Amino acid sequence: MYEGADQSWSDRPKAISEETISWTALRLAEHAKRHMLASVQVILHGGEPLLVGPTRLRHICEQLHTALDGVCDLELRVHTNGVQLSERYLDLFAEFGVGVGISLDGDRSANDRYRVYADGRSSYDKVLRAIDRLNEDRYRHLFKGILCTVDVRNDPLAVYDALAETRAPRIDFLLPHATWDTPPLRPEGAATPYAGWLLAVHDRWSAQGRPMPVRLFDSVISTLGGGPSLTEAMGLESADVVVVETDGSYEQADSLKIAYDGAPATGRTVFRHTFDEVADHPGMIARQQGLDGLCEQCRACPVVRSCGGGLFAHRHRSDGTGFDNPSVYCADLLELIRSLDARTAVGMDRPIEGFDALADGSDDGTAARVLLETRQSVTLEMITSIERKRAPDDREVWDAAWRLALDLGARDGALLAPLVAHPYARTWAVRCLDGSAPPDHLASLVAAVAFPAGAADAMVVPVRDGYAHLPMLGRLRAPVASGNVVSGNLRVTRDQLVDGTAGWEGVRRIQVAGVDIALDDVDLYRDCFGGLAAERLPDEDVARWQHVLPQSWAHIRASLPAVATAMAAHVRTVTPLVADPAPELVVPEGGFTALGLRFAPDPVRMAVDLVRGFRLGLLDALLDVCELYDEADTRTAELLADTYARLATDPLRSDPEAVRRTRSQWAQLSATASLSPLGRRFVDGMGRGL
Repeated sequence: MYEGADQSWSDRPKAISEETISWTALRLAEHAKRHMLASVQVILHGGEPLLVGPTRLRHICEQLHTALDGVCDLELRVHTNGVQLSERYLDLFAEFGVGVGISLDGDRSANDRYRVYADGRSSYDKVLRAIDRLNEDRYRHLFKGILCTVDVRNDPLAVYDALAETRAPRIDFLLPHATWDTPPLRPEGAATPYAGWLLAVHDRWSAQGRPMPVRLFDSVISTLGGGPSLTEAMGLESADVVVVETDGSYEQADSLKIAYDGAPATGRTVFRHTFDEVADHPGMIARQQGLDGLCEQCRACPVVRSCGGGLFAHRHRSDGTGFDNPSVYCADLLELIRSLDARTAVGMDRPIEGFDALADGSDDGTAARVLLETRQSVTLEMITSIERKRAPDDREVWDAAWRLALDLGARDGALLAPLVAHPYARTWAVRCLDGSAPPDHLASLVAAVAFPAGAADAMVVPVRDGYAHLPMLGRLRAPVASGNVVSGNLRVTRDQLVDGTAGWEGVRRIQVAGVDIALDDVDLYRDCFGGLAAERLPDEDVARWQHVLPQSWAHIRASLPAVATAMAAHVRTVTPLVADPAPELVVPEGGFTALGLRFAPDPVRMAVDLVRGFRLGLLDALLDVCELYDEADTRTAELLADTYARLATDPLRSDPEAVRRTRSQWAQLSATASLSPLGRRFVDGMGRGL
């Protein structure tokens, strides 16, 4: 801010006044009421916001909470360099629920390149002490993450390792502010040094199992898969940030201070103008145009939906074109996105590893592994989004579970793998984001991971339908008092989850060809197959499953060895259904690692149902990352799904008529005009399978 082209800070008060705070709170409440907003996020920023002192910060928090009480939820954040972050501040932030973000550029040498006192002393040790305080149990829920500005002179792996050691709940890497007039540092001979630096970090992060969300990488992965951008710096989402300066002036994003003197100004203030009036400023409107607001070169770029032209301020050039340019980091962003696309196999217009084998039925699990890794990454991001966007009814239960999940991830990313791999965790996350499932189920999921890992001896989990559910493990009957089942929450200990313990109903298991399959008839979110899920089975019914399922698996292995290999590598759960899924082509929400089917005494019938469910789940996961047809063509969608499933199930039954029908459907599919080039390749592969 102090070195940018815009020097308006020098004419403003160093700290915001009480009058400005009051008017800002009033304008926020006014805006939230008018637009019926569910929540508002306010970030206390600087300079260094802690320099105003705890008394002024308390007044700000009180004013904002008072104004918005009963109007909408308030999410307060403070962003600080951490040097002043004492217990006095943290107690204040805990009182008002203020999330804390820390600026840290990596290890000591990276930090000390810029973040030193006027006399040259390092600030590094003070920042680490502040982070240690934030990681204490009483404050950990306030810790929102670390912002790190990329400096290509710093060792990327040393920077990442130092940040990972802080146990930050998330990390965000920022490109240093630059324009075409003041370009970024580029070491001689390096065409895309920022992409190279970030890709080195990405590879280390991936090798460690992605132990925490990294917003920049997660955003690229999300947009490559057709999802939303997660950062203002990339993607085509409209900007939704306004700055209130210390004198009450409204400004656009403060990154614009690097462009030219007066660049972020709006000429409007909280004393005279509403937020709607500042939203009508031409500069604000210019950042709401999505693809249409980009220059011609950006609109024609193949990665524009992920890049979005980069940060608006980074496009500026003083030759008369203004912001109608690509980002000064254009080459780096293009290289970064293309490389992440290649590493994560989520480009909608190109095949994943094993694509052709998946099409013709010869895949031995390679493509399934790629699809599963992508789905697990998305599941983790969905859970992170729940934490970021929703206010759980029982904050205490959520916070304890979230802190333990972060701790497990920081200790060993593999410890959280069962959680994001569990198919019904994804089902819950999808429903939670659309408001049809409660957030506090996270506590049940984390407990189910932490207990077997020995990471917790007891946890408080929610009670649903009279039980505390431990996904993947079973359920514990809640105590009954005065004829009523206790509702709310229950403290569950690890030693209660043992067969024979009163009230405990463990998930039964079936050994199938060396694979341990859970017969899950208790999970809260197992109702995701289009057919009614069975309630807890009596032992005699379990015995029937244990008798028939291995026979069905043997039939699959004899008739479809490649499919059997892929299923053995990935299927871990079977959920009994009361009736067959209806409608016929319901795609399982849980993916292909859990299969729902009705018991049939005929092993061949069960083999058909198992393979059909697996193939529909695979195809659904593939459609998340590859565009095979025009999504508006529902007829092609149904035809593709049914034909793809039939290709695998026909060899399981001796039915010439079924084979003729499959060939006829494939011919219809081949003739459809709505297939994409990749879809045409996939259908051709299905023909080879025939």
